Formats: sequence, structure tokens, C-alpha cells
Amino acid sequence: MPLRHALSALLLLSAPPAFADAVHPACPAEPGQAPRGELTATRVAAAQPGDDLDRLYEGPVWRDGALYLSDFVHAGTFPSRIRRFTPPDGWETVVPDSGSNGLALDNDGALIAATHDRKQVARIALPGGARTPLVSSFEGQPFNSPNDLAMAADGTLYFTDPDYQRKAAPGGQPLTRVYRHAGGVTTVVADDLRNPNGIALSPDGGTLYVVGAVEDGDVLRAYALKAGVPDAGRVLARVSGADGLAVDCLGNVYVTEHAERRARVFSPAGEVLATIRVDANITNAAFGGADRRTLFLTGAASLWSIDLDVAGLPY
Repeated sequence: MPLRHALSALLLLSAPPAFADAVHPACPAEPGQAPRGELTATRVAAAQPGDDLDRLYEGPVWRDGALYLSDFVHAGTFPSRIRRFTPPDGWETVVPDSGSNGLALDNDGALIAATHDRKQVARIALPGGARTPLVSSFEGQPFNSPNDLAMAADGTLYFTDPDYQRKAAPGGQPLTRVYRHAGGVTTVVADDLRNPNGIALSPDGGTLYVVGAVEDGDVLRAYALKAGVPDAGRVLARVSGADGLAVDCLGNVYVTEHAERRARVFSPAGEVLATIRVDANITNAAFGGADRRTLFLTGAASLWSIDLDVAGLPY
């Protein structure tokens, strides 16, 4: 949920102990050790919404020494803004009207966003928030409410389109889908997942991960990529109310389970390695900090962090 993880990047290349904020931050030669067992993240006190509206923080991405996230009201037309947390306690609004949910980085290091107000994926200029659309429709119709996204090293864009914020603007699609956009052409990766949500790429760019619902519950699905084209996919794990994804430099997948108030860590083989708990409903995750060993978790008007022994990808 670059890749949700800035990808040119996403090969295990040597890097200095502390990461520079390069356009495509590489994973270190020694990425560290995966988390194990039961862990608890700490609430970031500075990240207060400033009102008592029903807000969700979403789409975290680490860029230029700060964490950017979408902050949207979970009602009406879902008005959204982009906020920036600069550790230890900097907290400000940088785009007051972004219409955004998921955020990521493109291959120039620029911010890109899945937006529900215009039902498109767009590049977001900083400062100012001016938008440049990247993809706005499929088969002549608007999307439902683009939610999360990941961009591969070759510029291929993958994104999910559930219907959670469909009412934010007119129009939509007859199905909720996962899409691939490459060379100006948009194709369907999957149309058999109800409300596909979090999406991410593996560090080597060879696997696409998506969470969504099937007839008997929620799943984490893995799609092998050949020349950027996904196969039919396989169920890697069963999950509960899955929302966003993050990936560490060992290839482990962090799945946020919304009402369960936890993120579970799955190995590339689908084994549960660890559970990270929070104290409110959770939405998404990203790695940041000077060495990208701090996992940031977003949720219901809440931001948490936890320092780990493994480096990870910035969205």
C-alpha cells in the first residue's frame, strides 16, 4: 500500500546504515530480524485531529524525513486533507483539500494519491496540492473510489477500487476491482474480490499483494508478476477485516485488521510471525524514520509507532 513502497529500489542493495531520502530508497544489505510474538505500538501524542469529527487517518508514506497521511471525515462526501508528521512532534496540514485516501510515491519521488472526490489516481504537487491525473476512468466510466496504490520500478501502477467512498462523487463501476495501468492502458487484475483494499509490492517487485473479501471471509492474496503482468493469484493467508498493507525488507507482509485493532505480520510463505496491537481501529501502515525501522500505523483519528529490528518500505 516505489512500492504501500518506492520501487526501483526494491532490490536488496547495499546502503549506508542510515538511509538518505533517495527517490528510490534501497533496502540495506543486512535488513535485520523480523518481529516475533505479541507487540504493542505507542500512540503519537502530537497527531491530534483538532476536532471531534469521525475521522480516519489513512495512506501513510515516508518522504523527506516526514510521514504524510490522508485525514478524512468518515461521512458525507468524505472531505480529506493531507497532513505531515515530522518526528518528534511536528504536525501540520500541507494540502487542505486533497480528496485522498491511499498515498504513495512515483518513480520521481513525487507524492501520488488515490482520490475519492475525483475518482482518480493523481500526482499531488508539494507545496500547494495541485493535481495531475494519472488515470481517471475505465471503459469510459469513473472509478468507484480508488483506495490504495503501488508503483513498480518500470512505472506500472497497481491500485484498488472498492466502493467505500463511492458516494463522494457521481458515477462508478459495476464491480469492485484491482487494476493495473501501464503504457496508458488500464486492465483488470482481479474482479472477484469484494472491496479490495490494501495493495503492495514485494521488495524485489516480483509479487503483488492485495487484501479483499471472498464468499467465506477476507483473504491476503499474492499474485506472481511476470514482466509486470500478474498471474491468477493465490490465497496467502486468511485475515479479518483487512485494510492496509506494509512490507519489510525481508519480504514479510504487515496486514492491518481494522476492528481487530492489530497488524499481523506474515512471512512470504503465509506464516504468522507477530501481532502488533493498537488501542483504536486501525487502517494502514508504512515504515519510516532515519533508518526506516520505525513502523507507523494509522487508524481512527490516531497515529502509532513502534521501533522494530527490521527495515521496511516507505509506503
